[in-house]
Amino acid sequence: MINSLLPRGLVLALQRVDAVLLAVLSLLVFLGLATLYSASDANLEQVQRQIVHFSIGLVLIIIFSQISSKTLRQWSVWLYGIGVVLLILVLLVGVTKKGATRWLYIGMDIQPSEIMKLAVPMMVAYYFSEKPLPPRFIDIVIALVLVLVPMLLVMKQPDLGTSLLIATSGFFVIYLAGMSWWLIGGAVLFVGVASPLMYFFGMHEYQRKRIETLLDPESDLLGTGYHIYQSKIAIGSGGIDGKGWMRGDQAHLDFLPERHTDFIFAVFGEEFGFVGNIVLMGLYLFIIWRGLYLASKGEDTYARHLGGSLSVSFFFYLFVNTGMVSGLLPVVGVPLPLVSYGGTSVVTLMMTFGIIMGMRKRKRIYQRDS
Repeated sequence: MINSLLPRGLVLALQRVDAVLLAVLSLLVFLGLATLYSASDANLEQVQRQIVHFSIGLVLIIIFSQISSKTLRQWSVWLYGIGVVLLILVLLVGVTKKGATRWLYIGMDIQPSEIMKLAVPMMVAYYFSEKPLPPRFIDIVIALVLVLVPMLLVMKQPDLGTSLLIATSGFFVIYLAGMSWWLIGGAVLFVGVASPLMYFFGMHEYQRKRIETLLDPESDLLGTGYHIYQSKIAIGSGGIDGKGWMRGDQAHLDFLPERHTDFIFAVFGEEFGFVGNIVLMGLYLFIIWRGLYLASKGEDTYARHLGGSLSVSFFFYLFVNTGMVSGLLPVVGVPLPLVSYGGTSVVTLMMTFGIIMGMRKRKRIYQRDS
């Protein structure tokens, strides 16, 4: 009945959108908006801007769900190349905020590193789609170079959190392509050996302080340890069922910093407690499972690798943010996906789910002659 009232083109477009995934994403978005309203001290203007971001994202879900893996594969090299050029421009003429140069101003501020969260796995998936699988050692080395170039450019901004997210999105494609366990073991060993060198020679002073604070958060409670200490108090004080919406002391008494962005999980935990956190994690895990399910139905190797990588990367975003806010990982500035306030990150994530939906095999739709 409803389909008969809509234009046929729109009906066909909506058929490519996975209704189950979209419904759960919408529920997560609703919880995010409610939490943002509380975290921002009932700042309706900020919530309205976030609604605009989600609205743009919804349109992009519909658009990108229509794009076949064949078309997306053709875009991969161009998007990757444009992204690398934009990252170089950021280092040359970028906008600096809070000591970091991460944006380009083109009438509005854009963050090219967010684009690379999509461009890198697309490029690596494209590269392996042209090669025999499982990949040879030389193919893995070339794929790693494709990952490391944008990763290092983002680290120079500096933005350690986003550089790690970009790297993992590419590494997941390499793993899904059939990387042998010997190479995985070698990579783990390499990371273990390189970590001390990275700590002493590859990190800024404030990044080293974050790691030291993780190991001993009480060493500087009014300095580098303040964020973690206050967020752990907020989560712990939520108890089993929380203090109630808009009733969190840590957020509303201004003890919790960055409460509408990176540390919004602490606000949610204080107000909705352990039970609320379980519900939130359940929504996230269902979204990840659904993404992997859709990826497994991909129409070719490129689709399965890209869809699988994007789904697992979404889990990594969740893992890093919740681990950071809970004091299990260093503070690296990664937002809670689809809950934290943000423009580029929200739009990119919604676009990601549109891509995942579009990776499914396409069924032919036959029309009856009228």
